[in-house]
Amino acid sequence: MDIALAVVVIAAAVAVAVAAILLVRRRAPDGSYFSDGDRASGVFGALATGFSVLLGFIVFLAFSSYDESKTGAETEALVVVQQFETAQFLPPAARRQLTGELICYGRSVVGQEWPRMETGTESGAVNPWGLALFGTMRAVQPTTPTEQSAYDKWLDQTSTREEARRDRVHASEGVIPVALWRVLYFIAAVIVVYMLFFADSGERAVTQGLLMGSVVAVMVATLLLLSILDNPYRKGVSELRPVAMQQTLRLIDQARGTLGQDDPPPCDAQGQPT
Repeated sequence: MDIALAVVVIAAAVAVAVAAILLVRRRAPDGSYFSDGDRASGVFGALATGFSVLLGFIVFLAFSSYDESKTGAETEALVVVQQFETAQFLPPAARRQLTGELICYGRSVVGQEWPRMETGTESGAVNPWGLALFGTMRAVQPTTPTEQSAYDKWLDQTSTREEARRDRVHASEGVIPVALWRVLYFIAAVIVVYMLFFADSGERAVTQGLLMGSVVAVMVATLLLLSILDNPYRKGVSELRPVAMQQTLRLIDQARGTLGQDDPPPCDAQGQPT
């Protein structure tokens, strides 16, 4: 979510809440609707504490998922570079084919999978270039100790890459269950309604507006933060971008130039087969 939009949402919510309490204040008795303010404050404290504890747990869950996705994307990109290096020790025919398929894998992550993750439509299905890499490796017959070592290393790196990809894709559809969102909205609504009963015709309007506005502003800002963490690929502030994989593709291009490899990859710039 864009920062400007978040500010507008918070301001709108605060304006509606302040208008509501000032409207209720017109008919409110002096001293609020509660005859025992201390007891009412204690109940409000219990409501706020319950909301805060639940919110803290969910924020931790969402941030953990956000961090896992970021780490997964960076690890996946790093392993692609490492597999390119490993491929250079395999038989020449397999080396060229694996290098091209690795480039196409990276391009498909940037050009196809990332846009789907931004819209929440990424299913997590196997990357077709991952299957192509697997098929190519099945046909490799290492003969020298160096090739055998590179073959074993490649298989280990493939497992690491697939695990990292799973972590990257995991949060694309959100990790907070719908039931938790509903509970959060319900508790927030209860707190806002409860706050209306603190309307006091004996207090100044500014004080009453500040009382309601500050509570609503904090709740809405926290819920917006949760929405950002729950959808780390959505366009806006703190969105995750395929920077690591783009850097990997640049590194591979530079390395290929140094090694004198000019074979065109079997795909276009978006990772579509050619």
